[in-house]
Amino acid sequence: MLRYSFGLTVIGLLLLSGCQSSDNASEESLALVSKTVEKEYIAPECQAEQCSTVTVSALAFPQSAELTEQLRKRLLTLAMGITEEDALPADSWDAFAQNFFELAEEDNRTSPGAMTSEAMLEAKVYGQHNDLLILELSSYVYHAGQAHGLPMTEFMVIDERQQRVVDPDDMLLEDQQGAFQALLDQAHQRWIEEMGHDEQFALSWPLSESRNIAPLATAWEVKYNVYEIAPYAAGQPVLTLSLDALEGIAKPRYLGK
Repeated sequence: MLRYSFGLTVIGLLLLSGCQSSDNASEESLALVSKTVEKEYIAPECQAEQCSTVTVSALAFPQSAELTEQLRKRLLTLAMGITEEDALPADSWDAFAQNFFELAEEDNRTSPGAMTSEAMLEAKVYGQHNDLLILELSSYVYHAGQAHGLPMTEFMVIDERQQRVVDPDDMLLEDQQGAFQALLDQAHQRWIEEMGHDEQFALSWPLSESRNIAPLATAWEVKYNVYEIAPYAAGQPVLTLSLDALEGIAKPRYLGK
């Protein structure tokens, strides 16, 4: 039987931005309530000083079972890392932990010393403006015996008015995908120069498409996971696009207007 602790605490009432006058006070703004969901699992029957663990710090939305399920599914899929396309994610936190500990048992038989496997899954508020809630989903999975763990990140953008997840295509004006890609190419070149990389690096690690976009109030961030446009040592590169540069390319709402 899995051992775990569970906690559920309210982290805030996320109100729609803007002030209402007394004349329209009767028009209630829709509010999206989020709660933290925290779980810690310890490998069953582990008698060692250090045991394999799974830690979850996620979010749930009491007003929307659909958003809660989408977040859970996205985070569990993220924790799979780089895997086969036809592989399916676990359908619950408990199932993920159970599967992880089964793999950990195999890891322990081949790993040296007292190394232990660990998995950390997290969802947190990354930004909020114009009734948009930007979440950062992240996972870190390490199997005993590996040289290093695998970090993964995905942004999840929620339209608080409609209580639905926003697709990156929803953020751009019609027929502006090419212009957006051109901006991304420029940001990538700036990043290469800032990091001190040469032309050979750019050839070895070319820019790939990314739909991992955080439309923040000050700028857009486009984040890449390890191995996508740079080696593991470079971490997770972030390309920044200014709001001014996105004028005429992105919809005004996603530019803080």
